[in-house]
Amino acid sequence: MSELAEKLAKLKDQAVSQLNDSGVSSIDHDLLDDLVGRMKLIVDNQDAVLVSGTDPSELDTVRANFVVKKLGIDDKDKAMAAINKVVGKMSGIRMKNRAAFYYMVQKELS
Repeated sequence: MSELAEKLAKLKDQAVSQLNDSGVSSIDHDLLDDLVGRMKLIVDNQDAVLVSGTDPSELDTVRANFVVKKLGIDDKDKAMAAINKVVGKMSGIRMKNRAAFYYMVQKELS
């Protein structure tokens, strides 16, 4: 297994753990694999693979770069409501895994 594949596998394992800790019992592994695969370019940047649930500019970046650009949802209120709901569900997790965060946001909006 390549070094990149190992890092992505570790990122996915962390995401699965955080999803379980946040009450997600049935995980769509195809969706999670897709989200983890999108992290190839940032997997070496510890700050980039995490989401700060307390930083409003970070949450707005999630809205603009993931919800709008990747999911195609332009409704700011709907997007922020989903993001804030996920922040609440993950409130017990200090270092929020970006793949797990995106997974939960996408599920909230689908």
